Amino acid sequence: MPLTRKTRPGFGWRSLLPWFVGALPALCGFAVMSWQVEREMQASSQATTREAMVHIERILDSLSSAAHTLLPLASTPCSKAQLRLRAEVTRNAYVRSTNLFHYNRLYCTSLLGDYDERVNPDDYADGQLWLMTGNSVTPDHPLLLYRASEGDRGVISTVDGEHLLTVLRLIGPDQALILRVGDAWMGQDGAVHRGAPAPAAKAYVVQDSARYPFSVAGGYPADQQGRLLRSHYLALLGLLLVFGVGAGLACHWQIRRANSPRAELRRALQADEFVPYFQPVVRQGDYRWAGVEVLMRWNHPQEGLVSPDLFIPYAEHSGQIVAMTRALMMHTAQGLAPYAGLMEDGFHIGVNITADHCRDLGLVEDCRAFLQHFPPGRVTLTLELTERKLIEPTPATLELFVKLHDMGVMIALDDFGTGQSSLNYLRQFKVDYLKIDRSFVALIGADALSVHILDSIIELSAKLGLGIVAEGVETPAQRDYLARHGAHFQQGYLFARPMPADQFLEALAAQPGPSQLPQGAAPEIMRG
Repeated sequence: MPLTRKTRPGFGWRSLLPWFVGALPALCGFAVMSWQVEREMQASSQATTREAMVHIERILDSLSSAAHTLLPLASTPCSKAQLRLRAEVTRNAYVRSTNLFHYNRLYCTSLLGDYDERVNPDDYADGQLWLMTGNSVTPDHPLLLYRASEGDRGVISTVDGEHLLTVLRLIGPDQALILRVGDAWMGQDGAVHRGAPAPAAKAYVVQDSARYPFSVAGGYPADQQGRLLRSHYLALLGLLLVFGVGAGLACHWQIRRANSPRAELRRALQADEFVPYFQPVVRQGDYRWAGVEVLMRWNHPQEGLVSPDLFIPYAEHSGQIVAMTRALMMHTAQGLAPYAGLMEDGFHIGVNITADHCRDLGLVEDCRAFLQHFPPGRVTLTLELTERKLIEPTPATLELFVKLHDMGVMIALDDFGTGQSSLNYLRQFKVDYLKIDRSFVALIGADALSVHILDSIIELSAKLGLGIVAEGVETPAQRDYLARHGAHFQQGYLFARPMPADQFLEALAAQPGPSQLPQGAAPEIMRG
C-alpha cells in the first residue's frame, strides 16, 4: 500500500528520540538513586557527628568531674595536694593529668609535683577548653585541656589526644570527622591545625555541643557517592539499562511505524495528489440535486485511488488533515467556479472537518477564500463535523462558529446517532443540519428498534428546527420511507455514487431545470 514508502534516513529529532527515550529510564533512575544516596549520606553524617559529639562530651564529663573534685584544693601547697591529684588520675581512665593554678600560675601537677608555668586564660575557648599540639612532657602530641576556676584559683585536667583520635576514627571510619575547639582543630590524622578546616565535599554537617565549647564536623569525600552507588545499586543500574534499551527499541519501532505514513502524506500533499470526488445530495419532493458532498480521494501515482479509510485516520493523527482539507477546498473552488451557472442559487457544497480545524480561526479564512470564487448567494458552504476527535467548546472554538455563521456557512453533524458527543454538539454549537448515519437508514424495514431511533432523530430535528440529511439511501423503499417522515435531503447510491469532477459537472449539466452551462464550456464538458 502507498503508506509504506521509505524515506531517506536523517539526523532529525526522530533519529535522536529513541536514544533519548532509551537513556531516560537510566538517567531518571540514576538521578533518583543519587538523590537517595545523598539523603542517606546526609542522615549518616548527621548521626555520626552526633555520636562523636556525645562521646567527646562524656570524656569532657570525666575531666570536669575530676577538676571540680579537686577545685577546693587549689591554692593549697603542692606537697599536701599532689597525692589527691594523682588519685584522680588513677581513678579516671580518660584523665591524663591534673594541675592546680593560683593567680594564673601553674604551681602543682600530678606528673611532676611542684611546677611553675604561666596560665593564659585567653588560650581557652570560653575560658574552658584548649586543644593544644603538646606540652613540654609530650611535645607534638595532642592534648585537650579542661579549665575550672573559682576566683583566682583553679584546676586544669587534661585528656590524651589518642582518646579523641579513637573517637574520630572508630565512629566515622569512612567519614572525615573533625574536632574543633576555638581556632584549633584535629582531624583523623591526629595532628592539631589552626584556622578554619576545609568542609567535606559531600554531606557536610557541623554539630555544636550545647554543654562545652567545641564542635564536631563530618562529611564524605567526593568519590564516596560513586562508591555507594556501585556497591549498593549496581544491580538496579543494570536493570534500568535493560529497561532503557527496551524503551529505546520500542520508540524506534513506533517512530518508524508512524513516520512512514506521515512522510507519504506529506509527499502526496506536495505532489497535489489529493483530489475531490462529489456525491450529490437530493432534496425532498422532486429529488433534484440540491447540493453535493465533497469527498477526498488520493490519486496515488502507482496505486491509483486509495481508500480514504486508509489515509484519513493517519492524516488526522498526524495533524495534516487541515492542510489536506485546505488543498481540497481550493481544488473544489477552482474546479467548480467556472461552471457556477450550472447550479441553482443556494447550492450546498459540504466539506468534512474535524476537531483539528476548530483550534483557531484559520478555517474562517479558508471558507472565505472558497466562497470568493463564486457569485454571492450561488453556493452555500456546509461544514460537516465528524466525531473521530472530540471538539472542545473553548472560547476560540465558539468564536470560530460564530464567525462562520456570520459568513453564511452552515454546520452539519455528520453520522448523527453513532458518536458519543452528538447531543453535546447540539447543545454547545449552533447546528443547522443533522446527517443521519447510513447504519440507521440501512435497517429501514428490517429492524423495528432502529426505525424507532430513526423516527426519534427526525422528530428531534423538527423540534429543534434543524434540517435532516439521510445518508446511505440505496433502495426506493428507504427513499420513500424517509420522504414520508419528513427527511429534507437524501444522499446515497440510489441517486448517485461519488464521482470525479468532470463526471459530476457533466451529470449536473444534464439535470433538468433552468440552469445551463456557461457558453463555450458545456460542449467541452459534455464531450468529456
